[in-house]
Amino acid sequence: MKGIAVIGGGAAGMMAAITAAKSGVRAVVIEKNKKPCRKVMITGKGRCNVTNNSTPDNVISKTPTNGRFLYSALNFFAPEDTMAFFEGCGVRLKTERGNRVFPCSDRAADIADALSGAVRRAGCELLCERRAQELIIENGAAVGVRLSDGEVINAGAVIIAAGGASYPLTGSTGDGYLLARQAGHTVTEIKPSLVPIECGGDICRRLQGLSLKNVTLSVYYRDGKKPVYSELGEMLFTHFGVSGPLVLSASSHMKKGAVTDYRLKIDLKPALDIETLDKRILRDLGEFKNRDFSNSLGRLLPSKLIPVIIDMSGIDAREKCNAVTREQRRSLAELIKSIELAPSSFRPIEEAIITSGGVSIKEINPGTMESKLTKGLYFAGEVIDVDAYTGGYNLQIAFSTGALAGKSGAEALIREENK
Repeated sequence: MKGIAVIGGGAAGMMAAITAAKSGVRAVVIEKNKKPCRKVMITGKGRCNVTNNSTPDNVISKTPTNGRFLYSALNFFAPEDTMAFFEGCGVRLKTERGNRVFPCSDRAADIADALSGAVRRAGCELLCERRAQELIIENGAAVGVRLSDGEVINAGAVIIAAGGASYPLTGSTGDGYLLARQAGHTVTEIKPSLVPIECGGDICRRLQGLSLKNVTLSVYYRDGKKPVYSELGEMLFTHFGVSGPLVLSASSHMKKGAVTDYRLKIDLKPALDIETLDKRILRDLGEFKNRDFSNSLGRLLPSKLIPVIIDMSGIDAREKCNAVTREQRRSLAELIKSIELAPSSFRPIEEAIITSGGVSIKEINPGTMESKLTKGLYFAGEVIDVDAYTGGYNLQIAFSTGALAGKSGAEALIREENK
C-alpha cells in the first residue's frame, strides 16, 4: 500500500503523521528545517500553551475566522484528547488562568520532544532539511511530492501542513500556499493576526517598557459606541505602540476596514466605577492637600504613567492638591478609565503569532480535511483560512485538523486497498 506524504513537521503535520501511522498506513514527514516543531518551541514565550482545557464548542467560539468549519475536527480530536496524548507521552500538564494548558516543566521543548518521539514510535519516516517543491497530480489525484533536490516521494495521499507566513525563521514561509495553488486552490488574503499594534502620537514611546496588569483593553470600530473587543488582562507599551496578550487578542478583532478605522481604549482601574474612582482621587488629594498635584498620584498609578496622565489631564503639575476643582477631578477619573490610543498599523507579518487567511475553507471538506478539487490531497493547520485568539486555541486547531487529516487519508487508502 502506498503511504501518506505529510508536508511540514510542525504541530499539525506531526499529529497527522502519528494518526495516519496508528491507523495502519505508512507516513513520511517532509520538513525543511534541521529539526521539526520549530514554531512549537517558541509558542507561549517558550513555555508552549499546548491547548485550552475546554470544550470543542468553546474553541469554536474563540475562533473568529471560520470557526464552524472546525466542528468535525474538534469533535474528532478535542482538547481533552490533546491533553491525554501528551500525558500519555510522559509530559505532565497544568492548567493556568483562562484554562491555558502548559507542561508542568514550563519547557516547550518537552512538547516538541513528545511529538518527535511519538512520530518515531509510530514508525513514521522523518525527512529533515528537505523542501517540498511541487505536488505530483495525476488524473485529478495527488500521488506524490517532488522535492527541491529533484527526489520524488510517491504517495497514495498528500497532507499539506506547511504552516502560514508568520515567524518565517521557523520555516513558515508560505510554501503551503504555493502548493495549494498548484492544485487549483484559492488562497484568501494573507494578513498578520495576533500581532502587536503600532500607534500614532508619543504616548507609547514615552511609556516604553511599562507593563500593565489587570487593565481592560477595548477596541472600537470608527465611532461605534459598543466595543468589538473588550478584555481584562496584561499589555505592554513599546517604542512603536503596544503589545502583550490583550493587544495580540485585540488585533484578531480588527479585520474590518483599515487599522486606522479603530480606536483603542485602556481602563486602568476596571474594578472601580467613575464614582468610586472619583472618591479615591478626592481622598488622595485630601492627604496631600498642600502639596503639588503631581505628588498625589503615586498610590493610584505606576510612576512612569504619572507624567503622561498629568499632561493628558490638562491639570498643572504644580497646582496644589487643594486647588484641584471638582470638574478637573472628574475629568481625571474619566481619563484614567479611558486612555485612548490611535492605531496606525499592524507590525509586520514576520512578528505575528499566526497568519490570518489561507486555503479557502469552501474548497475543503470539513468532515475529512480533504480537498474538494483534488482527490487524496488534505490540509491541516495554519495553512487553512482559520485563526483563533490566544489561549492555546490555535495549537488545538493544528492538532485537531492534523489528526482528522491523518485519519481520513489513512482510511481512504485502506478502503482503496481493500476494493
